[in-house]
Amino acid sequence: MSIPFPGMDPYLERPDLWPDLHSRLIVRLADDLAPRLRPHYYVSVEERTYLATTGDADFIGTPDVAVVRPSLHETAAAYPEDAATPTVITVEVPLPEQIRETFLEVRAVADARVITLLEILSPTNKRAGEGRAHYLRKRLQVLGSLTHLVEIDLLRAGEPLPMHGSTYRGDYRILVSREATRPRAELLPFSLRRPIPAFRLPLQPGDTEPLVELNPLLHDLYDRAGYDLRIDYRTAPDPPLAEADAAWADELLREAKLR
Repeated sequence: MSIPFPGMDPYLERPDLWPDLHSRLIVRLADDLAPRLRPHYYVSVEERTYLATTGDADFIGTPDVAVVRPSLHETAAAYPEDAATPTVITVEVPLPEQIRETFLEVRAVADARVITLLEILSPTNKRAGEGRAHYLRKRLQVLGSLTHLVEIDLLRAGEPLPMHGSTYRGDYRILVSREATRPRAELLPFSLRRPIPAFRLPLQPGDTEPLVELNPLLHDLYDRAGYDLRIDYRTAPDPPLAEADAAWADELLREAKLR
């Protein structure tokens, strides 16, 4: 089955689906780019890990802490006025959760130097917490280096990454930051109602830059991974859509006989 939306499917942003989509899309991009970058470059799938805070873990759909709160009846029974011994209540304490995020590095074959870093943003990158702080530190290091940066943001929720010069951000966005033109960068914002725009992958001067067409890659992945079997289009997406987009999506899904 094909994605019923022209570009990004907002139902894929669901917290329990996103980690799987993120991992699969990173690998799909690597498989698409690797043969086109030969013989001067190779693509590696890299991973970073960090411990999540309460806010980070909650945003990716994994509960971080649960407190067992007794009811009024239980409370009264647990604290009798004539109790001779202290009452013990069972609770759960927060545990650190290790978060793993994958990304792509395009390296030169000659010296293994990282030429381009390609990131697909995760929910933890867009919400206050250790995940965002960790990513912002890495981002600044890359922006101060000779490495190109490509950021793909397919999440409506959360705070977009810092940039200046435009108040229009769209529902989603792709940022292409070329080392030679910083601080200027190319921003490709797009709405839910439009296909994901294609962009050129920055490489070393003089080399042909391949066109990255994320839209057909995502749509092909949707079918291969069987996401339609895990999505109920009769419900609202998570996070919910704005009123006008919700009405547009409802008409689109009815035409596709998914509602």
